[in-house]
Amino acid sequence: MKIMIALLTLVIIFHFTVIIRLIPYEVVWAGKLKSVNEMYAFEAASIAINAFIIALLLLKAKHIKQNTSNKILDALLWLFVVLFAFNTVGNLMAETLFEKLFFTPLTLLSCILIWVIVRKDKKEKK
Repeated sequence: MKIMIALLTLVIIFHFTVIIRLIPYEVVWAGKLKSVNEMYAFEAASIAINAFIIALLLLKAKHIKQNTSNKILDALLWLFVVLFAFNTVGNLMAETLFEKLFFTPLTLLSCILIWVIVRKDKKEKK
């Protein structure tokens, strides 16, 4: 859980570096962004999604006190397992070598870590 939260935090920091243009936006989003405005929209969405996943993980670990159903949390986390799996395939087909080499392993690792988190919780309940 801690590793996944750390990875997501680093990804958020990375997206902020794209927004402030320390990293050129041409190397992200499969090299398909056509304008700065499009980059802002995509980067903002990515930051929001990653923050949402962190919130889900904190809820799952009970670091945030909430009466959220574990079934709902698990369903949302399974959704992200699938999303990261598809994203891994997409990164393999990216036009930029940077994305292929850096983000393919990252999304694959994210897929596996969230899968382990969801599965571990189910095993502990049995």
